[in-house]
Amino acid sequence: QVQLVESGGGLVQAGGSLRLSCAASGSIFSIGAMEWYRQAPGKEREWVASINTRDGGTPYAASVKGRFTISRDSTKNTVYLQMNSLKPEDTAVYYCNAHTYGNTYWGQGTQVTVSS
Repeated sequence: QVQLVESGGGLVQAGGSLRLSCAASGSIFSIGAMEWYRQAPGKEREWVASINTRDGGTPYAASVKGRFTISRDSTKNTVYLQMNSLKPEDTAVYYCNAHTYGNTYWGQGTQVTVSS
């Protein structure tokens, strides 16, 4: 079992920055990758970025590449999403997940609202 808790969301003006955190606990040794997703009102959940805990690979969705950075602090069992140059279309609930062998765990989400 893996438990995930997101934090760091809030209200920010367009062009601003936020850093989201996703703290993992439980069977963290079994995590192979962690991801950030987001879901805007009335839309499907969409993938934002991933980080591979084995080789450190960090692919990004085209809509956030160059503005968002995913990183990991293994000493704190935490994954971050640094979001810069935020746009109103980035407004969504942001979720992190963790992939283990055969399971995917999700956090509860954190709201990000970008005002124009």
